[in-house]
Amino acid sequence: MLQKFGFSQYESQVFEVLASSEEPMDATNIVKYSGVPKSKIYEVLSRMIEKGMVLDSVSEKKKLYTALPLPIVIEKLTTEFQENVQQLKTSTSKRKFYDEHVWSLKVDSSIRAQTKRLLQGAEKSIKVSAWQDDVLDYLPLLEEKEEQGVDVEVLVVGEMDSSLSNVHTLIPAQEHHSLERFRLVVVDETEVIFAGMENQSWQALKTKSRPFIKVFIEFFYHDVALAKINEKHSELLMNDEEIRSVLMKLRY
Repeated sequence: MLQKFGFSQYESQVFEVLASSEEPMDATNIVKYSGVPKSKIYEVLSRMIEKGMVLDSVSEKKKLYTALPLPIVIEKLTTEFQENVQQLKTSTSKRKFYDEHVWSLKVDSSIRAQTKRLLQGAEKSIKVSAWQDDVLDYLPLLEEKEEQGVDVEVLVVGEMDSSLSNVHTLIPAQEHHSLERFRLVVVDETEVIFAGMENQSWQALKTKSRPFIKVFIEFFYHDVALAKINEKHSELLMNDEEIRSVLMKLRY
């Protein structure tokens, strides 16, 4: 029975012998009647003393041992079991395991459906960077989320009218041949979808990987900064041949 409460076989044998003896016993007799090897007896007795199951005393220079009375043992084990159960109830907490996978998506309809699902689940923040016609597709949902208190920030390529309070606009230069269609959505800084065109087909990646999310958030604000600089100092930048050449190579 003691083994069901976590006691070893040797510990149980020692306790059984001591509990059934009318008198305290020394180590020699415990070895004799319990079957516990002599080389192990003092180690086992020491553990049982530490667990409060065995009492020890010195009588006439001889160390004697006796078991804790059985009714007290039952009360002790019952109390400890109930305390352990209570501790289990109060200390067990939910652990959140992060999905570090990077998932690939293909087919525009699937990418749009995944993007809308992601936007619908936003609770704190949304960052969207995309071309005007793509943003318009999500605009009613973005405006609804902002009304709910979600922090919505949008970078749109092309002009767009909306009720959103935080919209950055990029009007591409005619010479900007490197500008490619793309969509970037970051929600609650915990999940991201990035989509781009390849061979006239949309392809995307979706991930909750923290390093990727950090990179894409920086990517978003890199584009915002360039759009702001371009908006305020466009004439100066475009008149500088070196800077203009570099800007025309950027995806933003």
